[in-house]
Amino acid sequence: MTNAIDEVRRFLKKDDLPGAVRSLRPHAGSAPIPELAKAARALADAAGFKDLAGAAGVAAERPGEPQALYDFGYACVERGVAFLAVAPLREALRLLPDSRPLLAELVSALEDENRHTEAAALLSGRGGALPAWPETYLLVHHTLLAGDLDTAERVGHGLPAPEDPQWSGAHDRQIRRLARTGRARRARSAAGHADPLGRTDLRGWHYGLTGGLLGTLSPYGWDAGMTGRYAYLGDTHEQCRHGLARLALALEAAGRRPGTVSLLPGRSDRILGLAAARVLELPAVPYEPARTDTLVVAYDLNAADPDLVRTLHARVDGQILSEHATCWTDPPAVSADFSALLCQFVSPPWKDDRRPEEEIALDIAAAAAGADEGDGATPPDPDEDFRAFVAAVATDWLTAPRDRVASPGPVPSSRFA
Repeated sequence: MTNAIDEVRRFLKKDDLPGAVRSLRPHAGSAPIPELAKAARALADAAGFKDLAGAAGVAAERPGEPQALYDFGYACVERGVAFLAVAPLREALRLLPDSRPLLAELVSALEDENRHTEAAALLSGRGGALPAWPETYLLVHHTLLAGDLDTAERVGHGLPAPEDPQWSGAHDRQIRRLARTGRARRARSAAGHADPLGRTDLRGWHYGLTGGLLGTLSPYGWDAGMTGRYAYLGDTHEQCRHGLARLALALEAAGRRPGTVSLLPGRSDRILGLAAARVLELPAVPYEPARTDTLVVAYDLNAADPDLVRTLHARVDGQILSEHATCWTDPPAVSADFSALLCQFVSPPWKDDRRPEEEIALDIAAAAAGADEGDGATPPDPDEDFRAFVAAVATDWLTAPRDRVASPGPVPSSRFA
């Protein structure tokens, strides 16, 4: 027996619900299901999740019943603790190996945890009897997110179009992602990249999965599990200016020249948008969803009004969406066409600066545009390499809806190990 329930109760006595959840994660794959269910019920009672509490209570009493295990796992996924769902759903599938609903829910739980390799192995283990929709589609999806492009292409190219129209959008997205990742790999190989679409090619995978260009790589913690991403970023005017320099380079390399810079209403968005307008020598105008031939500038889309962000999903002719700080652990509802950097948390440099937006924007435009030297462990990322990559993928760039990609992809990190 583990001490999972004891640890959970210890945190709950201190009213530390997040700590109680974290304490349970290391036990999720090893604790007996009755104990896991009892701990989950304690969490659910503390959070006021009656559905999860009820399902966990039943599973604790009937750990050999597939329906009880399914209900428990389903409730865990619905309440955002998918890591607790994997063990009961695996056991339920062991008891009912031909159940498609159980298989689908287990794959969903693994996806929420970014455990794509496990999801792909689970699906491929079904062999030739795996139905095309949605199971084989999901196999391609998870194989790609696990980083096995060769297998994803081979299986994906043989996947027939779905008969059910509800899957048509998913099919189209998958076709686009396979095409983009293939193009990205060819571009990286032609440029002599050391690891074309391998486990360290963050820019290549970012483009393949999202359709967006990643302007810069974090120069800190490359060998400590960040591989080009930031964790917490205390942003600077210089970092913002460097991102705008890479944005200008991307537009030039792709042969794009928008007519205006569209300003979103948020203070941070307006500051960066005004700086972009000055750097690019374009007029700044208020954002209008139907405006064509414009560069929409966001600082952090997760901080923007969700209703406004939804208007950016469908692509307007000539509209380009640039985001400075893209969250890679909780991606925004739309994928930007250009992201200056990937971070987990960001603090803007003007957080406590109450000066007018225009004055701060002038400071950004006047700041040094060079890259931070960092800790010296990050591979070089010269302008020439970025320019060559943009030129190589330019014909596919800006050609698809800005679909959200919830997964950070196959490039490993210290958070999703």
